Amino acid sequence: MDLSRVDLNLLVYLDVLLRERNVTKAANHLGITQPAMSNGLRRLRDLFGDPLLVRTSEGMTATERGRELQPAVRGILSDIEQAVQEKNPFSAQESHRVFRIMASDYAESCLMPRVLRRIRQEAPHVTLDVLTPSDVSFLDVEQGRLDMAINRFDKIPQSFHQKILWTEYFACLMSARNPMVNQPFTLDTYLDASHIWVSKTGFGVGVGVNPKDVQRLGWVDEALARMGRKRQISVFTRHYQVAMLLAEQHDLIATLPSRAAWLQRGNTDLVVKVPPFEIPPFELKMAWSPLLQHNTDHQWLRKLILEVAEEVDAEFVPFGAQFESSDLPATGHSER
Repeated sequence: MDLSRVDLNLLVYLDVLLRERNVTKAANHLGITQPAMSNGLRRLRDLFGDPLLVRTSEGMTATERGRELQPAVRGILSDIEQAVQEKNPFSAQESHRVFRIMASDYAESCLMPRVLRRIRQEAPHVTLDVLTPSDVSFLDVEQGRLDMAINRFDKIPQSFHQKILWTEYFACLMSARNPMVNQPFTLDTYLDASHIWVSKTGFGVGVGVNPKDVQRLGWVDEALARMGRKRQISVFTRHYQVAMLLAEQHDLIATLPSRAAWLQRGNTDLVVKVPPFEIPPFELKMAWSPLLQHNTDHQWLRKLILEVAEEVDAEFVPFGAQFESSDLPATGHSER
């Protein structure tokens, strides 16, 4: 059959005719004249090479071919109706959807508590499943098995949609009892201290760190390497919360994103200082599959996350301005 000959209107006619078994009733149902419906039936018979409906003592009766076509035609029209009808907007109050979000430890600490609070307020029946970078892969995002990935990315597939949530600088945290607190915080005193390293987490299962492999240690150590300097790392951890706890309890320095330090602004056991050298900032992004771009549930989630990020950014500005100073000697910009 030449599909170019198939008029979808004829399938609508056939669907109603097979249901009503009466040309006049079918015409009235569709709001067309009886001659127009009769002409439609004639074209259908020509298209399928079968009478489809024949007169009997009980009225119009479907032929075997007609009976075979009835469920198929109804299914085709249902699929078309679903495809072209306007998508119902997401109902936050009624939704029981599960949103799966990959968030780094840093993003989970700085952003997700507020995201969850908003979700609980606006969509009380929605469930939030927060995964770590090592739980998922880019393929999970691409295929829509993961609703959102929130992290600082080295590289990201070009097909992904992405949005910058904020630009982040670095801060130094140390115990209020650390002898360095009362000394000038210079590059030399920074390097004389012992340090806590926190992983720049990406996708996939993590591996052990080689302290001599500066290229894999991230922004802080790359910035020092460009000046020909190196810090003494005593502890390697993958969690910012652990780094802050260790900095509070020991004579160690944790150099970490300034919003993470901001979370400790009320902690009198910790002191926050501006790093004594320039560390290139990074961007926290959210990324999602093109398969979800037009999904109304997902559009609601994206809007909510962006609004929360803007709220965090606005509150952070007074504290964060001190870390954006460009008065320090330039050390170049990392491509990581």
